[in-house]
Amino acid sequence: MAKENYSGWSMPELIKEIRKLKKRKKYGIVWENKPEQVAELCKEKLPVLEEDKGKEVKGDEKKPVNILIEGDNYHALSVLNYTHKGKIDVIYIDPPYNTGNGEGFKYNDKRVDKEDAYRHSKWLSFMEKRLRLAKNIMSRRGVIFISIDNNEFTQLKMLCDDIFNGNFIGCFVWRKKAGAGADSKLIFSQHEYILFYAKNIKNLDRFFQPLTEKQKKEYKNPDSDARGDWAPTDLSAPSSDTDDSRLYEVVCPTGKKWLRRWSYTKANMQKLIEQNLVWFGKDGNSMPKRKRFLSEKQGLVPRSWIDFVLTSDGKRDFENIFGKDNKLFEYPKPVLLMKHFIKIASSKKSIILDFFAGTGTTGQAVLELNREDNSSRKFILCTNNENNISTEACYPRVKKAITGYTNLKEEIVMGLGSSLKYFKTDFVDAEPTDINKKKIVDKSTEMLCLKEDCFDEVKKEKEYRIFRNKGKYLGIIYDDEGIEPFKKELKKLNKRVIVYIFSLDESAREEEFEVMADLVELKPIPAVILNVYKRLFKYVSS
Repeated sequence: MAKENYSGWSMPELIKEIRKLKKRKKYGIVWENKPEQVAELCKEKLPVLEEDKGKEVKGDEKKPVNILIEGDNYHALSVLNYTHKGKIDVIYIDPPYNTGNGEGFKYNDKRVDKEDAYRHSKWLSFMEKRLRLAKNIMSRRGVIFISIDNNEFTQLKMLCDDIFNGNFIGCFVWRKKAGAGADSKLIFSQHEYILFYAKNIKNLDRFFQPLTEKQKKEYKNPDSDARGDWAPTDLSAPSSDTDDSRLYEVVCPTGKKWLRRWSYTKANMQKLIEQNLVWFGKDGNSMPKRKRFLSEKQGLVPRSWIDFVLTSDGKRDFENIFGKDNKLFEYPKPVLLMKHFIKIASSKKSIILDFFAGTGTTGQAVLELNREDNSSRKFILCTNNENNISTEACYPRVKKAITGYTNLKEEIVMGLGSSLKYFKTDFVDAEPTDINKKKIVDKSTEMLCLKEDCFDEVKKEKEYRIFRNKGKYLGIIYDDEGIEPFKKELKKLNKRVIVYIFSLDESAREEEFEVMADLVELKPIPAVILNVYKRLFKYVSS
C-alpha cells in the first residue's frame, strides 16, 4: 500500500485526516454498514407509544406492572432510551442466528439467504444498532445475555467486545440436544452459546447459580445440629502453603491427634471447635472437617456448561399452554433456561428486558421466579408481530401465565398474578415545528407513565391528567389552558407531584407554580423527550 504524501496538505486538511485516523479501529471486525429502513425512518419520524387498552391484563395491584411493546425493536429501544435510561438490570435476547435457511432474519423487509454477499454485514449492522441502544438503558450493574450459534458467534463476540468495551464476563455453552438427528452428516451440533457481558464489570458483585436438588441432597444433619443441614469441607491448607504457624495438632474427642497445616490459625480453629463447627465423624475419631450449612450457602459460582435442560423442554413449555396442535413457533427457549440466567444476575426488584421476545418465554420465567422467591421483578418484552407472533403467541402466553390455564394433563394451573400493559409503537413527524411539538405532547402520555411507573389514572381532563402509583403522583399538562385547573386540583390533592408541562422551549413554566413550588417537580415536554432523540437520531431540523 503506497504511503500518503502529506507535504502539500493544508492545516485544516491535516487536522481532518488525523481525526479520521484516530477513529480507525486498530483491531476488531470490519464490515460494510448497510442502511436499515427502520433506523432511517427515525430521521424523519420519532417513535412514541400507544396503549392497546383492550389487551391490558389486570392482576394483583400489589405486584409490579409488566410491559409488552409490539413493534420493531429498534423503535421500542429508542423509546426505552427515554423511559428507562440506566434502569435495566438484566437483558436476555435470542436474536436471529442468520443461518440463511429462511429461519426469520429479514433486513429491510427482505429475507437474507446464504447466497447474499452482504449477509454478515447486514446482520452486524442490524445487531450493532440495537446493542448500542440497549447499552444506554442498562443500569450501572446491568448485564446482558445473548444466545447465538456457530453462524455468527465469532462476529458477535468481536462486536460485543467493541460495544461493551471489553466488559466480557464469560460464555455459557448450552447442550440443547441429547442425541443425533437427521441433520448430522459430518458433525452433529448439540450446542449453542450464550455470551455474557456487563455494562461495567467493576460494578458487579459475585454471581451465584442456585444449587440443584441433587446438590442440596449432599447436605445432611448427622449430629442433629439446630442450625440445619450441612456438608463437610476440608480444613487442610493448600499444598503450596508453607506457613509453619498453621502447622499444629488438632485433638479429636477420642484423643486421636491430627498433625498438618490447616486453613485456620490454631486460635481460630479452637473457636470453630467451641462453636460446634468442626465435625470429627460419627466415631469422633476422623480427620476434622468444617461444617458448611445449607442455609448459609448462596449458591455456586456459575458454571459455563449447561446440560440440565433441552430444546425439547422449551417446546413442551409452549405446548403446555397452547396444546400440541399449535405450530406458532417451533423452537422456543425453555423457561428453566431463562430462570437460570435471571437467578444468576438479578435481584428481587430487577427490571428484565427481552427485545427479541418471540413467544414470551422470558416473561413467563420472570413471573414464575417472582412466585418462587416472593420477589417483585418486572419484565419488558419487545417483539414485532410478524406471522402474528405477538398477538397469537407472546401476548396470550403471558396473559395465560398471569391469569391461569389448563395444561396438557387437563390440570388447572393457577395464575401467577401481576399485571400487563400492552403498547404499540407509533410515530410523529420529527421536524421541530410548533405543530409537531404539540403532537408529540399529545402522544406522550404512555411514555411518561412508563417512565414514572405511574399507570393508575385518578383524574382525566382534556387539558391535564393525573396518575398514581401507591404514594407517587404524576401530572401531565397538555396546554396552557390546563395550568390553572391543574393547580386547583393540586391544592386539593396536597401531595408532591412530578409534573410534565407543555412548553415550546425548554422552560418548565416555573413562574406559574411559584406559590406551590414545594408540591411540584416540573419538567418541560416535549423538550425532555426531544433532547434524548437528538442524541440518538440525526433527524431533520428547520
